[in-house]
Amino acid sequence: MNLSRNLANELQAEISRRAFLGQSCGLGAAALSWLSGSTATARSDYAPTAKRVIYLFMSGGPSHVDTFDYKPELTRRNDEQVPESLIDGIHFAMIKTDQTPLLRGSPFRFQRHGEHGAYVSELLPHLATVVDELAIIQSLRSEVFNHDPAVSLLNCGDPRVGRPTMGAWLSYGLGKETEELPAYVVLTSGQKRQPLLDSYWTNGFLPSEHQGVRFRSQGDPVLFLSNSNNITRAERRQQIDLIQWMNKQRFDLFRDPETLGRIAQYETAFRMQTAIPSLMDYSDESRATLDLYGIEPGKPSFANNCLMARRMAERGVRFIQLYDMGWDSHGSIVAEHQERCRGIDQGAAALIRDLKQRGMLDDTLVIWGGEFGRTPVAQGGGEQWGRDHHPHGFTMWMAGGGIRGGVVHGSTDDFGFHAVESPVSVHDFHATALHCLGINHEKLTYRHQGRDFRLTDVAGEVVAPLLS
Repeated sequence: MNLSRNLANELQAEISRRAFLGQSCGLGAAALSWLSGSTATARSDYAPTAKRVIYLFMSGGPSHVDTFDYKPELTRRNDEQVPESLIDGIHFAMIKTDQTPLLRGSPFRFQRHGEHGAYVSELLPHLATVVDELAIIQSLRSEVFNHDPAVSLLNCGDPRVGRPTMGAWLSYGLGKETEELPAYVVLTSGQKRQPLLDSYWTNGFLPSEHQGVRFRSQGDPVLFLSNSNNITRAERRQQIDLIQWMNKQRFDLFRDPETLGRIAQYETAFRMQTAIPSLMDYSDESRATLDLYGIEPGKPSFANNCLMARRMAERGVRFIQLYDMGWDSHGSIVAEHQERCRGIDQGAAALIRDLKQRGMLDDTLVIWGGEFGRTPVAQGGGEQWGRDHHPHGFTMWMAGGGIRGGVVHGSTDDFGFHAVESPVSVHDFHATALHCLGINHEKLTYRHQGRDFRLTDVAGEVVAPLLS
């Protein structure tokens, strides 16, 4: 249609104008800064080792001392009072402060695995087989011990609600690899023991086109994706063209860059109507691949989401975040962590293997972890004991995308309480991930309310020993 063709030409002219201003200096650069909010180029002077991120987020906080952080001394001193020196000035989320809590060793066995002999709990037998691909960081730390601000810190670099998430920053800084799907997608699984907030995948103050798009596990992956029976695709195209024409008129009047974002979102949504059905169709996957992940097509699960993440990565989605809920084990941690680990172990290991055999692990950064760990002391007693929130020293791992496999970086003390050797802050973690993507974390900025913001706030250093 002429309207669609003319609009496309006008938008291309606008994009070309923005690109020209971005390459210019003086008034041109200032004009681009006003238009987009960007204050500096984020690209570093080295080649990126990763093109995309798959972030496996264990929502609620997995216990580091029951998964990857083996602490024989903690087990040896089981049920002794925790040394006062460890908890001086420490606030627990739910453990009462009128009595000294008791140390509690892991009820699960640990064994060395892989060429480098990293310890992995019996809870994760599948991940143990790919441990040589992982860089296990045992010395993460933060100061935030409640769920929502802790998730915000891990996602946004700030515990306050309203800041852009890591996925939004990457969409903004690197742009899209495909026009058929969003740059930033969220998938969910597990048990809803604490809520998943929309702020966990927000664009914050970045343009709205960088917000994460949550895919549902049943029905239409995105609400209102399908046309109703009495609307043809040609008619939908006419509707979109009319809306885009009106948005273009509004932009010409007010020069609001958010209007350009709205135009881009409508076009992406229209293309998703044809791209998503093929994305969701597993008929092109071999039986061996389905068995590797241990999934049944159409049955919601974390493993199913892992396979979907690989398919999205193949199709150019920049940042894919998988939330698995149910890790907040204040009680019955033995049964609950057995269930949660059983739910994620095979899928996560299969994702690593599948990416590697397809030659994609080299340029895909895979991350695993939660908002914090869990206390090496017991919450409650009897068989229903659990572990409280623990930000003072916990474990995450990274793999692929320029990360050195077979590494165990840093450590906590003998009880798994505090990060003591080579501590890694959340800002360091973000700086390292951005480095793998070819981004200087100090230069990925956006001017908002009179100051330049960035994912790493005013801190963060790249953790060089993690890099290959």
